[in-house]
Amino acid sequence: KPKTKRAKRFLEKREPKLNENTKNAMLIKGGNANLTVTEVLKDIYAVKKPFAVLYKRKNITRPFEDQTSLEFFSKKSDCSLFLFGSHNKKRPNNLIIGRMFDYHVLDMIELGVEKFVSLKDIKNSKCPEGTKPMLIFAGDVFDVNEEYRRLKSLLIDFFRGPTVPSIRLAGLEYVLHFTAVDGKIYMRSYKVLLKKSGCKIPRIELEEMGPSLDLVMRRTHLASDDLYKLSLKQPKGLKPKKKKNISHDVFGTTYGRIHMQKQDLSKLQTRKMKGLKKRPAEKSAEDGGATPKKSKSD
Repeated sequence: KPKTKRAKRFLEKREPKLNENTKNAMLIKGGNANLTVTEVLKDIYAVKKPFAVLYKRKNITRPFEDQTSLEFFSKKSDCSLFLFGSHNKKRPNNLIIGRMFDYHVLDMIELGVEKFVSLKDIKNSKCPEGTKPMLIFAGDVFDVNEEYRRLKSLLIDFFRGPTVPSIRLAGLEYVLHFTAVDGKIYMRSYKVLLKKSGCKIPRIELEEMGPSLDLVMRRTHLASDDLYKLSLKQPKGLKPKKKKNISHDVFGTTYGRIHMQKQDLSKLQTRKMKGLKKRPAEKSAEDGGATPKKSKSD
């Protein structure tokens, strides 16, 4: 139990919620990381800020063999995503991207950096910190191969940023493009420039901003189907309630069914016109067939 109010508030922030906080990522440098891997981690940290934690000290660990240190750092910094960088003769310029579930490693994928262009190398204007990127995935492999499909889900989790209720056109200024072809994954980042077009819709141009990475997939550690399904489970409070008597057609039009009691149309008030007035004979027929009495003449 927490002994102070500050500790109590700290623990309440980490409790499960219906709408979870934005996922944070920790970027860890391995014990034998070289300059290329260090620069990659710094650039990814610049893209992810402020939802990232960069560990500047080297940590001697091997995630595929022992995951306890990653789980410890995840619980300490409250991060559910991680990017681990290392370098050795067998696996040069190595990156391991992964995510946690309940402070345990859910799945992780090892990627090798074959070519890297830093943010500093491209002399263009940059997007402001905290900009939410647009993610584009090109290549049929992302939908066909299970490992690439899981990598796509992991990259979306890593770079998606905070959930926003609405979007404005001027805020769409950053694009992350991932292309999978011939066993390689090409990551490119662009800044969106809105130019004058002579009409309401602006002309869009893409300007390369960096970082730029050519990656190749190496080892994978994927969660079992049962554990992956459990991690995707949503609480009952978030599931939309089914509305009765409402249907939608192919074009998205909404139809609603209304239940009403049967109406007596004979008592319906219509427009009063001389031609629609009932004659005395019709009134007597409705009353029971009694003929109206004639008034005595004087």
